[in-house]
Amino acid sequence: MALSLDDLDYFLAVAKHGQVRSAAAALGVSQPALTKGIQRLERELGFALFNRSRRGMALTPVAERFHERTKGLRSGLAEAIKEAADLHLGSMGVLRVGVSPLYTQRLFVPALLRLHAQRPAARVQVQFHLNDALLLALRQGDVELTLSALPATVPDDLQAQVLLRDDLCLVVRVGHPLLAKRRLKLSDLAEAHWLMPGPSVAARRTVEGRLAQAGLPPPKVAVEVNNSATPLVELIERSDLIALMSDTLLTPEARTRILPLPLAEARFSREVGILRRQAVPATPLAERFMEILVSQR
Repeated sequence: MALSLDDLDYFLAVAKHGQVRSAAAALGVSQPALTKGIQRLERELGFALFNRSRRGMALTPVAERFHERTKGLRSGLAEAIKEAADLHLGSMGVLRVGVSPLYTQRLFVPALLRLHAQRPAARVQVQFHLNDALLLALRQGDVELTLSALPATVPDDLQAQVLLRDDLCLVVRVGHPLLAKRRLKLSDLAEAHWLMPGPSVAARRTVEGRLAQAGLPPPKVAVEVNNSATPLVELIERSDLIALMSDTLLTPEARTRILPLPLAEARFSREVGILRRQAVPATPLAERFMEILVSQR
């Protein structure tokens, strides 16, 4: 069986757009050429790929699985071609990495400095996001690996390398009324207002889960951010908001202004490390970068 890469690309485009016209426009080819490519692929495979109707093209049940596998393989092949082209042009490749802002200075920058010293011709493309956006970028193939807090349960399609432990804490300003309570309880937080990341971020879901386990309502979010609370330290200092903060950021200097709540339930254990796709081999440059990160532990 000899499948054409162009025909596979036609198939993936129609599966994505649901219409021959839209797929052809996206690829910059004519509709007849794309239709013939789909027909060739169906003849080669021996089964229909789409159910055709006036509303468009829908994958057949058999093609659903074929699409899932083909999409991942095609993405990996595109990455291999890009890496080979980079090497041919004299560079040492391109590293595409997603990084949580919390670990930029502690993990990413020292490792990048070492990588640059060893591979001065290499290029690095960096995306800074919270965990939810990083995970999406990783699965879409926009980055090769991420450097962030790891999920409590690593999905089957990903693999993780633990680098360090960094708990999350619920923090308040020095002098906050909650700190004056003799026996602080989780229920005392029910009426407070919070500064929190968006609802899709794992850290927020963890907090909501712990409150729910205690029979308490979700936090009353007054300020919602799409990044960490670190840039809004002054807001925490000058209000009665409760916020989530990395334990490593609570330095002696920071504790003169912000304190963790003295409550066992206000601490959330987590591990930080590297996350990458299971089915996609790491490029040599990514392998070297990960080796540097592990050696820094």
